[in-house]
Amino acid sequence: AVGLTSQLCAAVRLNWSAPKMARPSSNLTEFREHFAKAKHIAIITGAGVSAESGVPTFRGQGGYWRKWQAQDLATPEAFSRDPSLVWEFYHYRREVMRSKMPNPAHLAIAECESRLSKQGRSVVIITQNIDELHHTAGSKHVYEIHGSLFKTRCMSCGEVKANHKSPICPALEGKGEPDPSAKDARIPVEHLPRCDRSGCNGLLRPHVVWFGETLDSDILTAVEQELEICDLCLIVGTSSVVYPAAMFAPQVAGRGVPVAEFNMEYTPATKRFKYHFEGPCGVTLPPALECHESEVI
Repeated sequence: AVGLTSQLCAAVRLNWSAPKMARPSSNLTEFREHFAKAKHIAIITGAGVSAESGVPTFRGQGGYWRKWQAQDLATPEAFSRDPSLVWEFYHYRREVMRSKMPNPAHLAIAECESRLSKQGRSVVIITQNIDELHHTAGSKHVYEIHGSLFKTRCMSCGEVKANHKSPICPALEGKGEPDPSAKDARIPVEHLPRCDRSGCNGLLRPHVVWFGETLDSDILTAVEQELEICDLCLIVGTSSVVYPAAMFAPQVAGRGVPVAEFNMEYTPATKRFKYHFEGPCGVTLPPALECHESEVI
C-alpha cells in the first residue's frame, strides 16, 4: 500500500509540474499595443452584446416565448407545420427590437471602424446576431451570418428583401404576446406576409438561418477571406458553442494571430486565446477600442 501511495504522489507531482497552456492575459496595455499596430481587425459578436441592450436571447434558462424555446420554432419543420405560430414569434421579436438601442459596445465598435478607416485600416464585424443593432450603431462592414429579423425571403421566388414594416402584415397586428397563457392566433396562410413581387404572392419567411439549415456559402466564403487576412481578432459576447462561428476565432489563433475575448465568463474556447477580459462588453470594450496615443487622425 505504501508503494502504491508513493506512486500516486509521484504521478500527482508529475501532473503538477507538467507544462499547462498559459492562461489568457487580461493586460489591457499589452492588448492596446497589438491594437495600435493592427491593420485588419476582425470582431466576432454574439448574443451577449445584444443581451446588454435588453434583447431576449432565447438560449438557456428562462429563454422561452410562450411555452417554446427558439429551437422549437426556429426550424424549417416548424414553419412548414405552423407558419402562423412561427410568424407570431418573429413578429414579437421584431416589435421588441423597436424599443432597443445599441449599447456602448455596439457604439465603440462602430466608432472604431469609422476612425480606423480614415487611417487606411479596416474593421470587419462578423455577427451571429439578427437584430441589426450593429447597423443602427453606424457600423458599415458587417456580415450577418445568421441573417436578419428585418429581412424576408420568398418561399416561391426566393427574393430576399429588407422589411421594417410594423406590423409586417395587418393580420399580425397586436399578436405575438409572449405570455404562456396567450392563445395562438391561427392566422390563415393567405393572410401571413406575402411576396409583393409582380405575379408572385408567395409566402414569406424570416430571412434567418434556422436550426438544421446551413449558412449562406457566399457570406461564409467572404468571412473566411476576412479571417485569413486579419492580424487581430476580437470575440465579443459569444459563448463559442454555436458552429461554425465557434471555430472562427480558434482558427485565427491557430495561425498565431492574437485573439482577445470579451465576455461575462470563460468559454470552452477561452484557453486558446491570448487575452480574456471578463465583464459586460459595454464596460470592457470601449477602453480597449478607444483612440490609441500612437494613432494619427
